[in-house]
Amino acid sequence: MEPDARDTIAAIATAAGSGGVGIVRLSGPRARAIGEAVCARALRPRHAHHVRFRDSDGGALDDGIALLFRAPASYTGEDVVELQAHGSPAVLHALVAACVARGARRARPGEFSERAFLEGRLDLAQAEAVADLIAAADLQAARAARRALDGVFSRRVEAIAETMLAVRVHVEAAIDFADEPIDTLGGAALRTRLAALDEALDVLLVDAERGRRLRDGLHAVIVGPPNAGKSSLLNALAGSDRAIVTDVAGTTRDLLHEVIRVDGMELSLVDTAGLRDGGDAIEREGMRRATAELERADLAIIVLDARDPEHGRRSVDAAIATVPRRLWLHNKADLLDAPPAPADDTLWLSARTGQGIEALHRRLSELAADRAGGEAGGAFTARTRHVEALREARSELADARVHLEHEALELAAEALRGAHDALGRITGRVHADDLLGHIFSSFCIGK
Repeated sequence: MEPDARDTIAAIATAAGSGGVGIVRLSGPRARAIGEAVCARALRPRHAHHVRFRDSDGGALDDGIALLFRAPASYTGEDVVELQAHGSPAVLHALVAACVARGARRARPGEFSERAFLEGRLDLAQAEAVADLIAAADLQAARAARRALDGVFSRRVEAIAETMLAVRVHVEAAIDFADEPIDTLGGAALRTRLAALDEALDVLLVDAERGRRLRDGLHAVIVGPPNAGKSSLLNALAGSDRAIVTDVAGTTRDLLHEVIRVDGMELSLVDTAGLRDGGDAIEREGMRRATAELERADLAIIVLDARDPEHGRRSVDAAIATVPRRLWLHNKADLLDAPPAPADDTLWLSARTGQGIEALHRRLSELAADRAGGEAGGAFTARTRHVEALREARSELADARVHLEHEALELAAEALRGAHDALGRITGRVHADDLLGHIFSSFCIGK
């Protein structure tokens, strides 16, 4: 849609609830006219105007500040007006209503960022980074989202995509000379460039995986045999009685989720059913869900009874086989005469008395801080769809290399096209309307 054919949209751009200041944002071809009507005065670009906001009948709503940003030098690339009032929800909703009465439309979730993308102010990965920055649960994630918004991730994707396009053009040009051996058409150089692309994709995929963990926070699953004290541990970490604790084996049947903050960093904890052989149908379903949760965990917190840590360990070992990090906790250490000293991946504690909980907090803090793989200084946030697209690109590139070795140039060119398209979906160079709708619908209304 042409910019001057779009509706002018309006929305509250600040968080829900009361505050000292609240902002209503307008964007579109009539943003200036509507803003000036609400303010009852002309607005100069990039000047702060002290104004009195008025409703559609001319009645005073509030005093505040109005700012005009002319296209294309604005967030959305369109004319944008920001109306800064007192942060009363009633006042802000009335301001939006005053804009709508003068011809604006209420914005859909994410529509401002969607317009910024459509106007070329942001690519798709950068637009998603806006939402990630708003939702960042700690400073490390916020800084990583800021780097993604600055284009750190996008530039690396685009660099690989440009090289891949050049290789694709070379291969497609060689198709016209199918009677010639590939080596006479620059086959050795093609193989070298494909190998370099493969290596670059591998490195970017590792960094994107770290970025996904930064965005999502550390996902830890508490696992162990029945009656080891898993639910008591969850309560101790949460600081409240979130889980029912009894001496009856199999009390926990379903997954129990709790988000805690450790030294300002977010940690998502999941308490699970005790793992053992047997149990009734409900308990077996709980154990199945526990195993499924472990398949997507970043960290397994294994709770064992300090008096008999080998009890039930066999069933736990099988369940945590795919978890990349593990922390072993020997609970009920208060019942031992002399608990051993803590090791790198093993702690002795008592969830009931609090013994060793401080040491556990320190270890969890270290693991949460290290969730970006120890390279947080240059890390950027990424999403699951980015990681999946990179994996698809890597798989298509591997197919292209095989086809090239067999001099199947048409198949190699098609595989390279698939790899290039997968990369394009990350930044929005190749996209479908339903993908855009899904992404921007998760944004705040005013973004």
